[in-house]
This record gives sequence, structure tokens and C-alpha cells, in this order.
Amino acid sequence: MLKPGDMAPEFEAEDQDGNVQSLSALLQSGELILYFYPADFTPVCTAEACAFRDNYAGLDELGIRLVGVSPQSAASHKRFAATHDLPFPLLADERKAIIRAYGVNGPLGFGVRRATYLIGADGIIRNRVVSDLFVGSHVDFIRQVMVDHE
Repeated sequence: MLKPGDMAPEFEAEDQDGNVQSLSALLQSGELILYFYPADFTPVCTAEACAFRDNYAGLDELGIRLVGVSPQSAASHKRFAATHDLPFPLLADERKAIIRAYGVNGPLGFGVRRATYLIGADGIIRNRVVSDLFVGSHVDFIRQVMVDHE
């Protein structure tokens, strides 16, 4: 798993609206919070996405992008984002290439670990939180990023 100080691996993937997103393009406007979650529409992942949605305006005001990644299809992400009014991109990583590159593949290759990374505009990972079952530490992480950038 990647840690603070590591260079974030480049990626390219389709979001829920059919737009191809890449790390380098996302970083052009500044820092990025990249979060990995196991699946659309599961209770914990839904709670996490909605908590991130509720903090999105604060991140946006600070110029920090927020992007989610999971192995579901762009069509699944589109339904998930529409159902929960998510204002940020969700990347479809069906082959788990990004998930593997960031070291968040589940045990024995099953599932995805719940991890949130803060990536600087220079592509260096500034910080991260990993908590597979509990959303609170991820929400606290986002709130701390906002406090640190005010």
C-alpha cells in the first residue's frame, strides 16, 4: 500500500458520465482526494459517499478535487451518483488496475480496501487513511484536510 511521500501512480479511467479522467489532468487544478471503496449501493459505501458529498462544497471552495474509485461499471456509478446526488466523479476500475497500483486490493485479491489519499499537485501522496469497516476516520480525514488548508 502506498504511503505518504510516495509518488501517486498515473491512471486513466472512465467516470460515471463517460469522461476519461487521468491523475495528471485531475492534478492540474491542484490537490486531489482520491478515495477507494468496495462497491456502489452497499450500506457503508453509501454512508461514506454521502458524507463526502456533504463535505464536498468545503473542499471545492479550497480547490481540492474529490474522486472515488471502485471496481463497478460506469453505468453502476451513474445510478449510484444520481441516487445520492454525488457531485464528484466516480471512476470505473473494473479490471482493478488502479486499485492494484495504489495497493488497496483486498486480501487474496478479493474486494477492495477502503482507503483515502490526499495527493499534492506535484503527484506526491501527502497523507492517507485506511479503515476497511468504519467511515468515521475517512470523514475526519477530509475535515482535517479542510482545516489544514484554511
